[in-house]
Amino acid sequence: MDYEGYRRWLNSAAGQILLGQLYGRDESALRAQTARYEKLLNSHRAAYGAGEGICLISAPGRTEIVGNHTDHNRGRVLAAAVNLDTLALASPRGDLVVRLISEGYAPLTLDLGQLEPKPGENGTTAALIRGVADRMSALGFVIGGFNAVVTSQVMPGSGLSSSAAFEVAIAAVFDALFNGFNMGAGLRAQVGQYAENVHFGKPSGLMDQMASSVGGLVAMDFAKDSPEVEALSFSFAASGFRLVVADTRGNHGDLTPAYSAIQSEMQAAARAMGAHVLRERGKEDFIRQLPEIREKAGDRAVLRALHFYNENERVGQAVAALEAADLDQFFSRVTESGLSSWMLLQNLYAEPKAQPLALALAVAREVLKSEGACRVHGGGFAGTTLNFVPSDKLEEFTRRMDSLFGPGSCYVLDVRAVGATLAGPALDSL
Repeated sequence: MDYEGYRRWLNSAAGQILLGQLYGRDESALRAQTARYEKLLNSHRAAYGAGEGICLISAPGRTEIVGNHTDHNRGRVLAAAVNLDTLALASPRGDLVVRLISEGYAPLTLDLGQLEPKPGENGTTAALIRGVADRMSALGFVIGGFNAVVTSQVMPGSGLSSSAAFEVAIAAVFDALFNGFNMGAGLRAQVGQYAENVHFGKPSGLMDQMASSVGGLVAMDFAKDSPEVEALSFSFAASGFRLVVADTRGNHGDLTPAYSAIQSEMQAAARAMGAHVLRERGKEDFIRQLPEIREKAGDRAVLRALHFYNENERVGQAVAALEAADLDQFFSRVTESGLSSWMLLQNLYAEPKAQPLALALAVAREVLKSEGACRVHGGGFAGTTLNFVPSDKLEEFTRRMDSLFGPGSCYVLDVRAVGATLAGPALDSL
C-alpha cells in the first residue's frame, strides 16, 4: 500500500475503529490521532519519497502498578499498557542500512553489516536498533535495512518506559517488514530486553518490554525464562478513579548506577543464601539467615531484599483484590507498595536536598486523604509517581502538582488493551 492508500484506510471506518481501540473513543482524541498519523505519513514521504510497502507500528508505554524492582530477581509484577505510544512508519530498503528520523532528534543512519555490540555506542538509539537486529538475527529471523520516521508520546523521563516502547516498536518493524509479523509478544519483549541490556548497557528486567508488547492490564510472573502472563479485566475509570502519572521533572542525570545497585544488592543478599536471585529462596530462609546476610551483603541489601519478598506477596494480593472488585484492598496494597519502596527499597531520591518524588507523594497523600492511592513509579530516584485519583478530585490534584512541578506535569491515562501492533490494515493488503 502507498501513502494515499494508507491515508484512505486511516479515514475509513476500519481505521477509526482501530484508533479508538488504541487511544480511546473520545472524538477529540480520534481527531488528534488522525492528524498525528497523517503528519507521520507526510514526514515519511518528504524524507524518503517512495512509500511502497510501508508499515505503521504502534507500541504503547507502560505503567507499573505493583511490583517495584522485582522482575530482575524473578519476581512478580502487576502492570498495564497505556494509551500513549511510540509510532514508527517504515518502508523496506534493499540493503542493510537503517535510516531513521525521530521527532526532536538528529537523523540517524546505521549499517547493520556489523551486529555485535559496537564500542562507544552504549546508551544510544543506534545501540537499541543494532541490539534488536542482533538478537532477531541470532534467533533466525530475517533482518534488513529500512527507512523510518518515528514520533512518540512516551517521552523520555516520563516514567512510562520510552526505551521499552521504542525497542518493542523496532522489533515489530523488523518482524512486519521481513517476517510476516509472526513473532510472539513474549519473544518480542525478550528481544527488546536483550538490546537494552547488552547493547545499550542498562541492566533492566523484562517487565517494561512485556507490558508494552503484550498490552492490557497484566499480572506477570518472571520465575521462569518465559514469563507467565495473566490478563485481567478491570476498568478504573468505570469505578470512578483516574490513573494519573505525575512528572516531578527531577534531574535524571546518570541514574544507571543507582538502578543497577538495587539489582546487584538484592543479588548479593541472594548469594549470601547460596542462590543467584532472591526468588530461589523463600522469605522464611531469608529471615532465618538475616545475621549472615547482613554481614556479607550489608544493611541496605537486607532492606532491599525484604522489600522484594513483601512486594512479591503484594502483587498476588493486589491481583486477587482486582479480581474480587475490592478497590479498598487493592488501594491498600498499592499504598503499601509505595511505602515499602520509600522505606526499604530506598529509591525515592538520590541526593539529600532534591527530593521531588517524596514531595509529590506527600502532597498526593494530603489531597487524596483516605481515597485512592499513590506510589513511586518505575525505577525511581527521579521522575514520576503513580496515583489513583477519584474523578471528583482530579482537577484539584492536577492543579496542586502543576503548582509544584510546572504546567502539564500530570499524564491522565487509560489502560490500553492492545500491545504492540500494526497500526494499519493487514499485511496482505499492504
